[in-house]
Amino acid sequence: MTPWNFPLAIPVWKAAPALATGNTAVLKPAPEATACALRLAELLGLPEGVLTVVPGGAEEGAALVDTADVVSFTGSTAVGQQVVAATAARGIPAQAELGGLNAAIVLPDADIEQAADHLAAAVAGYAGQKCTATGQVIAVGAAYEPLREALAKRLAAADRGPVIGETALDRLTGAVDSARAAGATVLTGGGRTPGPGWGFEPALLADVPAGHPLRTEEYFGPLAVLLPAADLDEAIALANAGRHTLAASVHTRDLDTALAAADRLAAGMIRVNAPTTGVDFHLPFGGTGSAGYGGREQGAAALEFYTASRTVTLLPGA
Repeated sequence: MTPWNFPLAIPVWKAAPALATGNTAVLKPAPEATACALRLAELLGLPEGVLTVVPGGAEEGAALVDTADVVSFTGSTAVGQQVVAATAARGIPAQAELGGLNAAIVLPDADIEQAADHLAAAVAGYAGQKCTATGQVIAVGAAYEPLREALAKRLAAADRGPVIGETALDRLTGAVDSARAAGATVLTGGGRTPGPGWGFEPALLADVPAGHPLRTEEYFGPLAVLLPAADLDEAIALANAGRHTLAASVHTRDLDTALAAADRLAAGMIRVNAPTTGVDFHLPFGGTGSAGYGGREQGAAALEFYTASRTVTLLPGA
């Protein structure tokens, strides 16, 4: 069961290991990605019944969860938790990737200009519609002021691609308005782009109160919160405070600091001096907390999910 934001890549990386281990597969794409799924199945040219595409919405998805032998789901946290509960009731394996409110930590010794480039790409790339997009930027000590200036400048110049629809656009602009009303400072962006369509200006906000949803929820758009931290300990505490711990990044010139931070961060994937976004297809993919459930995707872990171990004991017949 796959989302709309990567309508070819995600179905392939779920279906390929399932098929490679001798299973048949049923693909239920998001309604917005139905045409891509049907075309993918056509291009693969597999025998009938090996890969079946089932278009539809919640009703069709629930029917599949009630009949499948295993379920691999990528989508929202709310729906994913329903899928996990339903599979647990049936006693079948489930794999759920549920997005992330991902943090980037920038230390004072980091190359600030390089870090700003990486962060801008991670916030605004694909209009922020990636589960690995950066949503919280944590600047440690003296890194705060130069990073604030450099990142705001880059986001102001970033591409203003459209979000998926009017509802998503309203949710983003509403979050910015709500944060501003709560005392936040909008450093750049936060509004609709001029003209038709669903464009949103990549946004960076400071002084967002701790209880605001921007500090706790994924908004799936080019929108990030800038937070100060006195030291690495506070930065890690801020990064680990959320429930959507999928990816994190650490920006520093000190290898010992980078490894120490990686050891303490709760995220499922940690990148050093690189954006939180990006996928290494040969390595396990997945998060912790509400960001993920069950076995990892990709790499050898994907093959393990679509197989089951059996123990056979043979004794002499006489």
